Amino acid sequence: MNQTPGEHKNIQDTTQESDLHETVRFHGHLCPGLAIGYRAAKIAMERLAAKRAEDEEMIAIVENDSCSADAVQWITGCTFGKGNFFFHDHGKQVFTFAVRPTGRAVRIALKRHDHQRVEPSPQDREARIRWLISAPAEDLFGIEETTIALPDPAQIWETVVCALCGEEVMITRTVRRGAQTLCIPCAKEQK
Repeated sequence: MNQTPGEHKNIQDTTQESDLHETVRFHGHLCPGLAIGYRAAKIAMERLAAKRAEDEEMIAIVENDSCSADAVQWITGCTFGKGNFFFHDHGKQVFTFAVRPTGRAVRIALKRHDHQRVEPSPQDREARIRWLISAPAEDLFGIEETTIALPDPAQIWETVVCALCGEEVMITRTVRRGAQTLCIPCAKEQK
């Protein structure tokens, strides 16, 4: 459900956040999910005294693949391509952020709010987004500072050619079938 241009502008003016504007531009529209990820990432960056990741100095783990994940990527600079953005498919609005090399982390979990269980009217939706962007952090989230075991830094692996489709594939994502090295899709077809 996209916002109308006027609705987006009003919320934007209220927050006075240029990084929110850039997050919306990256994602494509402003919605409650984007606001949740935006706030979680902003809170984490503040709690960890972290700057936007240029490389792998920070990691982000998202437990959902909703709009909130886009906000986390934009605000933190954590991406799949850099190897510091991880998806755990748990279907929860839960986010863990950590810094290297210490593993100092913050886990942020959205609290249950009864009003989010019903499809809101456009006016209620705008009010909900404003609330998500401006409410005190502790009203929105359970926040736990912790330390985690960090995933290994990203590695560059050898590229090989699949014996069936002829496409290049990272060697760690291949299957050996007899003398052949196959990509995962081709290996599945050969069962």
